[in-house]
Amino acid sequence: MFYDTEDLRDDEILLKLERTCEAQPEKDWVPAYYFGICLKDGTRIGQCDLRIGHNDRLYIGGNIGYGIDEAYRGHRYAAKACRLLFRQAGKHDLGYVIITCDPDNTASARTCELAGGQYLETAQVPETHNMYEEGCRQVRVYRFDLDRKETRGTC
Repeated sequence: MFYDTEDLRDDEILLKLERTCEAQPEKDWVPAYYFGICLKDGTRIGQCDLRIGHNDRLYIGGNIGYGIDEAYRGHRYAAKACRLLFRQAGKHDLGYVIITCDPDNTASARTCELAGGQYLETAQVPETHNMYEEGCRQVRVYRFDLDRKETRGTC
């Protein structure tokens, strides 16, 4: 079941729902939302997604993915989008979300810190995970407890 997303906005950005995807249990995939990250005037500046659920695959891949177009980087838009996605995750009573990033991606690690994440570990990507096939061998794992004030971050 997917919930309304019209409230996913703040003073600078809004998340525009582009599509949803039902669970695919045979692949161990959970339901997901896919958004465009837009400025208030509607200019699309990136994308993000929210995967609803918890399993071993998501511990490595994360509940949230994001990317900001190069021309718009440096404004903390990814961290702001994460905060809005936390709101949506709360509607699904997730309790917490996981975000992972490549250990060499300092910008993404900083986004996780700004959004209030707790670094858990640098985990090995299992050979059976699709990220391994894409060349990823390790991920930094961050946990965001949705009921903690710190999860609101400093963005």
